[in-house]
Amino acid sequence: MTADLAPPLPATHRGRGRRGLPWVWRAGWTLAAALPLAFLAIFFAWPVAALVARGFGGETGATFGAVADVLGSARTWRILRTTLTLAVLGTAASVALGIPGAYLLYAVRFPGRSLARALVTVPFVLPTVVVGVAWVAVLGPSGPLAFLGWAESLPAIILALVFFNYAVVVRTVGGLWGRLDPRAVQAARTLGASPARAFRTVTLPAIMPAIASAAALVFLFCASAFGIIMVMGGVHYSTVETEIWYQTTQLLDLPAAAALSITQLVVVTLALLVTSWTSSRHERALRLRGDASGEHPWTWRRDGLATVVTAAVGLAVLALPMLTLVLRSLRNREGWTVEHYRALGTTVGRTLTVPVWVALRNSLVVAAEATLIALALGVLVSLVVSRRPRGAGARRSLRVLDALFMLPLGVSAVTVGFGFLITLNRPPLDLRQSMILIPIAQAIVALPLVVRAILPVLRAIDPRQREAAATLGAGTGRILRTVDGPFLLRGIGLAAGFAMATSLGEFGATSFLARPDRPTVPVVIFRLIGRPGEANFGAALAASVLLALLTALVMLLAERIRPAEASEL
Repeated sequence: MTADLAPPLPATHRGRGRRGLPWVWRAGWTLAAALPLAFLAIFFAWPVAALVARGFGGETGATFGAVADVLGSARTWRILRTTLTLAVLGTAASVALGIPGAYLLYAVRFPGRSLARALVTVPFVLPTVVVGVAWVAVLGPSGPLAFLGWAESLPAIILALVFFNYAVVVRTVGGLWGRLDPRAVQAARTLGASPARAFRTVTLPAIMPAIASAAALVFLFCASAFGIIMVMGGVHYSTVETEIWYQTTQLLDLPAAAALSITQLVVVTLALLVTSWTSSRHERALRLRGDASGEHPWTWRRDGLATVVTAAVGLAVLALPMLTLVLRSLRNREGWTVEHYRALGTTVGRTLTVPVWVALRNSLVVAAEATLIALALGVLVSLVVSRRPRGAGARRSLRVLDALFMLPLGVSAVTVGFGFLITLNRPPLDLRQSMILIPIAQAIVALPLVVRAILPVLRAIDPRQREAAATLGAGTGRILRTVDGPFLLRGIGLAAGFAMATSLGEFGATSFLARPDRPTVPVVIFRLIGRPGEANFGAALAASVLLALLTALVMLLAERIRPAEASEL
């Protein structure tokens, strides 16, 4: 396969181009694929497989019969039903509310559109723990919507899932919608089709690949929203991911955790297959069309309904929780105060082992290390997968490679974290006392997002640019440096932003691996809200605001250097 990864040469060079490819470049492409695969095998496949294997047998003495008992229990099926219910309802609501936003923000031109796009994206990069705390502040006692009585309820969790995933639908669907050729709709209208019929028969079929791709991704995120369920689910709602955490940390029941992990892997694999299939169709559409939103200036008659729906979602679902979070962090029973922010410099009545500011420093250091790891591996994966080899076998291999690096996107971070504890605890990889475990775990979680941010930028390169460089005598190395390099640098900014924001908010694996004296901010927030008292909850609100501002700042800086074309996120 690696010999086919060189850019295709024009006809005059093909005869000697393939034979003349230096062996060093073949070795280089092989190494570029092998290093990330080795990392994925050691720090993802091995821990997950070890956890499942130990659940089926090994040191715990479990048997297939014990696992069968877990899968046959009423509790397990209730948890599976709850997980699928939340994922399906969260996906349906996100898609239904996101489609009008995708149209308005990407297919219509109006002043302030770029700012609106950036603001809509902010909730997606917020830590799930912060999202849960924000909605608790809205729906809990003294919250603006406390009268609804939705605390620890199904509607509350669905709202939080929509808050988190709305941007996925808007950006994925809108990115395609804004590039549709308007002449097809104009032709349908000329032939007498109403606006509704033109949308149903022309526009909707064209954007269905993007809708399906967005729905598959949102389903994965809803099924693995660990922080949201831990904060908002209470005793009434447990998902597969929270149950894995409970069975492993509280009951030490590895057969149950193994059975649930296998079930989750099956669901994730199916969702990833759908995502891979729809993403390939989506990418082809993006390459064939340019941005046509400039031909549709905003008008009330045509765009009024989409504007009203998008404004309602933006104010009630996106802005209200964040505004409430900030205001509640500045109040106590006596009135306005900054007491909760002052408490961040203390251990909050000995609830914590270190002040929140120390945890913030830990989070920044760990996130920087995780970002460097994820970027190094993501660049290698993206360079390899973005090639357009001539052989059918090589193309299939690259599709498989791409799919492999998407697996961490949906597999429970809890499973990965606990797997680290039972695999990386003996030579030659005894890392139990090493702080590198947390950056590695967070890099595993961030790696799929890094690839998804860089890969479309590289795939957007016109192959004729590589062919022209080869015609002028440039070798593989110079083509990579002069053609792929500038595009790669533009994509790395957004990828670094997603990696940093994801690492700052990662909670599932970190909850297993963080030492009491070296916690991260999400771990500290969860500890605070788990203790009664106004001081603890107020400090959790202040820490959540701080973490939200930090992740939003990271993403806004990344957006400033994001390439204008071809981004899947």
